[in-house]
Amino acid sequence: MVETGRIRVAKDKADLVKSLISTDGATGPFQTYVDVIVFAAALGAKHNKRIPLGEISKREPSPIPQEQFIVRGYDTVINLVAITETKNLKILSLTEDQISEKRNYIFEEYANGGLEILQVEFRGAVDYSERILLLLSSERIKHEEQDSEFDLSKFLS
Repeated sequence: MVETGRIRVAKDKADLVKSLISTDGATGPFQTYVDVIVFAAALGAKHNKRIPLGEISKREPSPIPQEQFIVRGYDTVINLVAITETKNLKILSLTEDQISEKRNYIFEEYANGGLEILQVEFRGAVDYSERILLLLSSERIKHEEQDSEFDLSKFLS
């Protein structure tokens, strides 16, 4: 059974989401709203930033049918975020609508947190694509530095 839920966007982040897609002559770094929301949710989850949506955007972008996430294989991201948050595999149950809604709420709130991080990162920026590349590069460098440091903590008991 395919879920018929929708993924919602907070009204105060709607303009940001619109500015991140490349349509109607815009040069945003993402192709679709779905891509933006998944990136934002991953960013929010990485930084453990989960923020309730508050007022929901009713117009562009309106709540996005979950099928659009499933078609692109992003339902895996929704599931991983939910498992990571709840530490409970029952969150993957396909038989209960309430559990599906809970997965979506968790995902939406992490996406909202990620969008808030992006709002801060984009202050004063003209080119969002360049700023996203800088953000990703700095994350990669941090990760490489952590991997290359000699970790003495493993010798502690």
